Amino acid sequence: MIRIPDSALVLLIGASGSGKSTFAARHFDAETVISSDQLRGALAGDEGDQHATDAAFARLHQWLDARLAAGALSVVDATNVEWMRRTELVRRARQQGRSAIGITFDLPLDLCLARNAARSRSVRAAVIRRQHDELRRGLDRLDLEGFTAVYVLRNEAEVEGAVVQIEKGPVARAL
Repeated sequence: MIRIPDSALVLLIGASGSGKSTFAARHFDAETVISSDQLRGALAGDEGDQHATDAAFARLHQWLDARLAAGALSVVDATNVEWMRRTELVRRARQQGRSAIGITFDLPLDLCLARNAARSRSVRAAVIRRQHDELRRGLDRLDLEGFTAVYVLRNEAEVEGAVVQIEKGPVARAL
């Protein structure tokens, strides 16, 4: 059971192709989710245009700050594999007195690559390998980054079987 306070920041963490967007669509209302890919698409006409990343994250930060200030559940659908980007997002939640929950998709690299290859818009395999490596290097330190709870999903069965419960108020630490 993944327990999430109704006013929390939720970071979906994983390489491209790990299933973050599918998970978000299945477990969260659309208005609670912001996707870095969708923002790049809105700003540059192409979700994969990495030149639009800085502008997309500037918009993401504006959206996040407004939702956190309002006490609204905020789900960030981005790779979030870089600890510095995660730390910035967690800091924003803490400034507003909100919990930060991490849901990590530590799925096998081969699965991420296969899913990516089946997409109409794919990410270069080398980029996914880098994301996967960065995720794996940071897994052991997630509990040091200020998260209230971190949930790690390690295979397709765990992702498919995950149950998300949105709760009023704070949740206990689940690390």
